Amino acid sequence: MVWWKASSVGHDINPDLASERASPSFSVETLINIVDGGVEVTRLRRSVVSEINKDPVFSREYLYFKTPSERYESAVRNTFHLKNKIKSLGWDEDGPEIEYVYRALGGEVGLNIHKVFIKTLSTLGTDEQIAKWLPLASNYQIIGTYAQTELGHGTYLRGLETTATFDPTTQEFIIDTPQITATKWWPGDLGKTCTHAVVLAQLHTKGKAHGMHPFIVQVRSLRDHTPLPGITVGDIGPKMAFEHIDNGYLMMRSIRIPKENMLSRYCEVLPDGSYIKRGSDKINYFTMIHVRVSLLRGEVLESLMKACTISIRYSAVRRQSELKPGDREPKILDYQTQQQKLFPLLASCYAIVFTVKHVANVYNDVYKEIRMDNFNSLPQLHALTAGMKAFATEVCSGGVEVCRRACGGHGYSLYSGLPTLYTKVIASCTYEGENTVLYLQTARFLVKCFAGAQSGKPVPPDVSYLSSPLSSGCQATTHSDFRNPEVYLKAFEHRVYRLVASAATKIESLVLSGVEPYMAWNNNSVELVKASMAHIHYLTVKVFISSLNSLSNQPEIKTVLKRLCDLYALHGIFTSAGDFLQHGYLSGKQLDMVTTAYLGLLAEIRKDAVLLVDAFDYTDYELLSALGSYDGNVYHNLLEWARKNPESKKVSPVYENYLKPYLQSNQSKL
Repeated sequence: MVWWKASSVGHDINPDLASERASPSFSVETLINIVDGGVEVTRLRRSVVSEINKDPVFSREYLYFKTPSERYESAVRNTFHLKNKIKSLGWDEDGPEIEYVYRALGGEVGLNIHKVFIKTLSTLGTDEQIAKWLPLASNYQIIGTYAQTELGHGTYLRGLETTATFDPTTQEFIIDTPQITATKWWPGDLGKTCTHAVVLAQLHTKGKAHGMHPFIVQVRSLRDHTPLPGITVGDIGPKMAFEHIDNGYLMMRSIRIPKENMLSRYCEVLPDGSYIKRGSDKINYFTMIHVRVSLLRGEVLESLMKACTISIRYSAVRRQSELKPGDREPKILDYQTQQQKLFPLLASCYAIVFTVKHVANVYNDVYKEIRMDNFNSLPQLHALTAGMKAFATEVCSGGVEVCRRACGGHGYSLYSGLPTLYTKVIASCTYEGENTVLYLQTARFLVKCFAGAQSGKPVPPDVSYLSSPLSSGCQATTHSDFRNPEVYLKAFEHRVYRLVASAATKIESLVLSGVEPYMAWNNNSVELVKASMAHIHYLTVKVFISSLNSLSNQPEIKTVLKRLCDLYALHGIFTSAGDFLQHGYLSGKQLDMVTTAYLGLLAEIRKDAVLLVDAFDYTDYELLSALGSYDGNVYHNLLEWARKNPESKKVSPVYENYLKPYLQSNQSKL
């Protein structure tokens, strides 16, 4: 196998992996189309991957051997080469091809935050501002970043300390980082690259504070790229991952910018310093919402899908120990313990695939409303994206690590692809909102909806369970009953209702007893986080079931996906049994039935496991894994990759400096 090629199809397939594909119970190609969202989407994605793969400039052959500086340079080079390629191929710079390019290159593209800069301009800028700045940014005549997070504050945006004070005498804003904790810290493309930044700062006019607002600030000279006067900027240094991204820091000392550099579609400062707001002040958070939606599929879910592909294929090839005395060592995928590690994660991939599509649809609908100055659905979108971002990143980051450990010692090697996936996806638990804080933001929405439902007010569809009467207990009498989606959805519905109601009632009781609302909230925050988790978990189960119901024309696909849906739901009950036993909804006997049904599903999914990860349709070029290649020739791949290591082909200076004097001093004695 030539490991950097797009596919191993046509090469000799490891017989152990070939046997997994010998008698498919469903059409893998049809399932690929469903995951992608249609036949044409699959066709387009594959054509993009093919174009990227055959271009030598985009080669990732020696990626694992490159230094951070080399990866940074390659990523920026890829960006500009890609711009020319997009033009030559007639692709739309904002089209779906770009998403597939990112997937094909595993994110090894520079200037990704420049795109966030452009999205912020497009969303929050006036028509005049867009006309001025967007052509410059689109043609890379300026390069932007999004400078929000500070040394002292991240997710809590109201606590940002950078200030923008309006001076009516000069019609300028004075941008300042008044203390060390106000230093902008972490923005990508800031360390070495950008010329401009959208800086999030606290607006002050006429002695009044108006909260966080976005301002365009020039950081570096367009002539020689040096920092402008009053600007201190640089790279923050080594990180767990994202070696190709120049995350930076930025200090600004009384930087003056023109009045028109405040992005003013939804808020404006008049020449005399008067402040005008249009619509919701939460619109200034919209960039974060957009980024959360885009990273769910492109950054977070992709990591778990790749990890499952690698670990399940490897588990179908790796043989170890004895199952039946005297027999050949079995595939480790035949062990129930290995299935219990990997199959719930496989099911989670499909659950999140469908839920991410649901989130994207809600986002698109709300964005259309916002463009028409209707902000009514923005709180619902914020709660959904915050909760889903927290839930998906926790599931996927933890899941990738489980996949890595499930591959034993070889999973520790970068050649497996798994450490890189893990160190990359784990960062998503904190950027674009720290997960605990995001869960609490979702909880605030849930508590508000609960209060509304209690008073008879309508609630959004995703929380309709808050208005529904609860059943007294689960009616299942056999383990097979728990493979009925109506049965387990009711269980999840009961669980989340009880958790939300319990937390909301405790808060209300404390407040009525004289406790300050903020203390009542803090004293119940652990339960509030748990309620938010349960809400998103319920939503993923509900969306998975709904997606199954749309597959009536593909019975074979529906059958195999229903097994995954059942497993996903029952695994949730199996691992959070206390929540379902509490309040008496499930009995101990019924929990035994859940366990029986759950473990039985592992054996059923076993025969389709490799095919189900094949349906993610990752080429070897995209996986970049010696363990997860399509041909399954794991040991050949590992040895071949080791031989490619440039360090193996030269004499280390350690020999001359340290080893040689000792080794040669002993020669006479030998």
